[in-house]
Amino acid sequence: MFSLTLSSFRCPRTLSRIGCLVALLFCGWGMHSVPAHAQTGLEIRALHADTGAPVSGVTVRISNDDIGFTSERTTNDDGRTRLAGLSTSGRYDVRAPETDTYYEAGVTGIRLRADHTRSITLLMVPVAEYELDEVVVSGANNVASVNRVNAEVSSSLAPETIENTPVEGRNFTQVLKRLPNVTPATGFFTEAPVVSINGANGLYANYLIDGMDNNENFLGGPKFELPTGMIKDITVLSSTYSAEFGRTGNGIFNVTTKSGGNDYTGEAFYLTRPGPPLDASSPFAQRDLSGNAVKNGFSRQQGGFSLGGPIVRDQTFFFVNAEHTTDFKDNLLNVPSLNINEAVDGQNHLSYLSARVDHRWSERWRSTLRANGQRVRIDRQGGGLTGGVRFASAADTQVRDGWHVALANTYTGNRWLYESNLQYSGFNWDFAQPENPDAPQVTMLAPDGSTTLGILGHPGFRFDETERTVQLQQKVRYSGSGHELLAGVDVLRADFSLAGGGNPNGNYTVRLSDAQVQALRNRQPGQTLQPEALSELPGAVEVLNYGVETRPATFGTDQVLIGAYLEDQFSPLSDLNVTAGLRWDYDSLSKGGADAGDFTNIAPRLSLNYSLGARTALRGGYGMFYDKIVYSVYSDALQFSSTAPGFRSQLQSLIDQGRLPEDTNINRVTNRGNLTANAPNPGAVPFLDGPTPDELADERASIFSNELRILNPNGYDNPLTHQFSVGVQREVDANTLLYVDLIHTRSLNQFRLRDLNAPDPFSIDPEEVEAAQSDPNRDPSDLVRTQFEADQTRPTDIFERDAAGNIRTDADGNPQFKEGVARQIVMTETAGEARYWAANVNLVKERGQDDFAYRLSYTLSRLRNNTDDINFRAEDANDFEDEWGPSVNDRTHVISSVLSYFPADRLRLTLASLLQSGQPINRVPSAEVFGTTDLNGDGRAFSNAYLGNSDRYPGESRNSDRLPWSTTFDVSVQYALPLADGRLIARADIFNVLNAENLSGFANNATQSNQIQTGPSSSRRFVQRNAGPPRQFQFGLRYAF
Repeated sequence: MFSLTLSSFRCPRTLSRIGCLVALLFCGWGMHSVPAHAQTGLEIRALHADTGAPVSGVTVRISNDDIGFTSERTTNDDGRTRLAGLSTSGRYDVRAPETDTYYEAGVTGIRLRADHTRSITLLMVPVAEYELDEVVVSGANNVASVNRVNAEVSSSLAPETIENTPVEGRNFTQVLKRLPNVTPATGFFTEAPVVSINGANGLYANYLIDGMDNNENFLGGPKFELPTGMIKDITVLSSTYSAEFGRTGNGIFNVTTKSGGNDYTGEAFYLTRPGPPLDASSPFAQRDLSGNAVKNGFSRQQGGFSLGGPIVRDQTFFFVNAEHTTDFKDNLLNVPSLNINEAVDGQNHLSYLSARVDHRWSERWRSTLRANGQRVRIDRQGGGLTGGVRFASAADTQVRDGWHVALANTYTGNRWLYESNLQYSGFNWDFAQPENPDAPQVTMLAPDGSTTLGILGHPGFRFDETERTVQLQQKVRYSGSGHELLAGVDVLRADFSLAGGGNPNGNYTVRLSDAQVQALRNRQPGQTLQPEALSELPGAVEVLNYGVETRPATFGTDQVLIGAYLEDQFSPLSDLNVTAGLRWDYDSLSKGGADAGDFTNIAPRLSLNYSLGARTALRGGYGMFYDKIVYSVYSDALQFSSTAPGFRSQLQSLIDQGRLPEDTNINRVTNRGNLTANAPNPGAVPFLDGPTPDELADERASIFSNELRILNPNGYDNPLTHQFSVGVQREVDANTLLYVDLIHTRSLNQFRLRDLNAPDPFSIDPEEVEAAQSDPNRDPSDLVRTQFEADQTRPTDIFERDAAGNIRTDADGNPQFKEGVARQIVMTETAGEARYWAANVNLVKERGQDDFAYRLSYTLSRLRNNTDDINFRAEDANDFEDEWGPSVNDRTHVISSVLSYFPADRLRLTLASLLQSGQPINRVPSAEVFGTTDLNGDGRAFSNAYLGNSDRYPGESRNSDRLPWSTTFDVSVQYALPLADGRLIARADIFNVLNAENLSGFANNATQSNQIQTGPSSSRRFVQRNAGPPRQFQFGLRYAF
């Protein structure tokens, strides 16, 4: 009756690793899922108001008039009763009616969030021997909101808090930083996730919608960026959560979506960020909501609506949300030699549509159908923020389209509950969709051969990634004999494809003559100048270089994630809850270049929750948490690999030397990846008629590469984190909750890069540098090892040699390299480590009957690791022990607050602050001192573009310096006027109202941040490259009913 239209899977309560795997393969191959999740419910305790003793036999009535739900339960000997599998729609009332023994007790307006059991404690006041008319025991004063279920370290934002908090663009990622243990993140590419949990890399956080997968699984971050108009609750799980949650060793963001009820509700809004001149000015570029840089001429217009209500009262409900944003931005095209200086207009378009339908088939069976879709277009229109030479013909648009369709089914029996969830989702990330997809790229140089006059035709590369993901969740909960047993399986399969590499139409570098420049200038070309126009210039166009992608193909594989878990919750004492769980995970990408994956990911979890009276609980927990393999680790090894004979010979040499395992299968660890071939005689290449990819295919085998990658022949161990927590929660009063948590994590098997062909170790003593700088007859550049010197110490010989063994050189004296070999042979290994310690104090007050509410949070933390990212490499010769230091997102102190004041019924004022101690500075060499930033000569790596230079100034440890504190205060003012059956709300948000110039503490890209500085820390040398957003304004008008 309640099975899915596609094949379902129900795993036995007692799960064997192989048994579940076989059953999944048999019953649901091709079905895929996300981390498992706790089912939504209530745990209600009845306690004697005077003694705190449990009260058994209390009849508890649970109702939700918004959806027509009612139920009745009786407390057991421990004074407990539990309801599982509840809908997140509407609000619940919990009441214990008055009896001959106790007055009525209850609470109204309880909201539930996805995958969470909420604790409710009813304080039962004995009936006096005489009448007490003044006693009122029904209401919030009889309810404690302390978590009495488990040791989960989590925090949530209710819709009122989200609505009152200043949030840029109604984007949910912009409100996450208000949660404890969450901070704005320094990422390693423009579109990297904007927040970090516990200071870890933002890629490792897990994003869920209603407990189902919302991850962009190629790299990381949310697949669908929910507008706040669709959000009922945002929760962060930061430590020791249930065995139902997997596939991350970090934390989880779980968003509960809004749903309809028996009453119609909705809103329509208009929002604008007018930009300059109202915004404060800054010499530094800012970021739009996609993470891309913007500057002058930026403004935003935004509008949308939400509507929810009944389709059939008490049975079927709907909720729909639609929002659109248009950003306007200007770039400047500036080419003085061609007399061009004009603005290039661009726009960003972000459209979001969400819908949810809830239907109750019977008192036992209900279903929820949810759909989300986004269409995102980010213009790169040409020019530059302060002037550039990219013409509009070479413009491109970044595409980030994502969607989900999810079906959730819940069936409730007398003592058991069954849940079956299915979701199909997709994501398309075209990083640079060309304005002219069939055009070549042409880089025009001036007659001097060095000054760039313009870039025409094409962005010059491809990165078009698609993902199709299916997930299936099956869960069974059974209650009996004092135990709450939960068993489940989840399977996720993501199919990836990537069209990447260079330009299949070819990239030309040409030099124009003086006559051609003058002729082009006389024609007064506009920003739409096309490559074909150069063919009309007098004389032949001189081609200096021509390259073309030799494999313009799409490639990829799938990732299958299988999880199974069993959890038991029981109470050996009336005041003690024990939750013991076991989870097993398998990740198909763990196979890497080996012949089998890792089947040994067994993760035990234990949590204890002890009640100290009616308003206080102690909690503590331990758990092992396995992360998934980031798909781009595998994809990069495919894309940047080669099957050239010279490269294969290098790998065989590494095997013979014992640097690779003896049983390494070279065919398995290599791939015919993307590679750009350059014409051997570019001067003979006709302009716009260069060789095709097929015509240059033979050049692949002879191309020398600075870096090539392979799959790890040992496979990959899934990153593992041991999480420990201990905490206390105290209900200060009916509306105020205080909770303190101590957290420690120990992370193993973290991603990092190893250069299998690394040169011998090399270092420079800081005393030598000091001596060279103080001696006028010496030059510090003499201390540097050149790349040629370093290359001669690599394990595999990369040089062509004559019969006498001497390195061959060309006519200019440059060394000649063997055909098809690589200077660096890079492999991802899962061997990094991290240690995190934190103390977190939170004080949360709901408004209640007062005219104010607040959230205060303070975190004292320390994070040390020897890898920060999937592209992290050691400074010298794979010496990762020398890399131990603060994480790029490490902060010692974080103070966050949100204070709302309601001076009148129609007026709301909110002040949100975020104060953070400074993030680390990595001190790197100065080319002004050493003539180069590569002191050991190991060469620039692919990862440098994302993480920056891995070399450090002599004597400096990694991230050895600090930026100053950052302080940001945001203000929101709302005023409501009654209109028809609703309210018309005018709103103004001011971000960074004090216009503080913050050097860290905001989301940005590492290579564009202030966290990389030259010179030793003792020099205090500082070059400002960036700053947090200056004071900015946002205005809105909203009608809500």
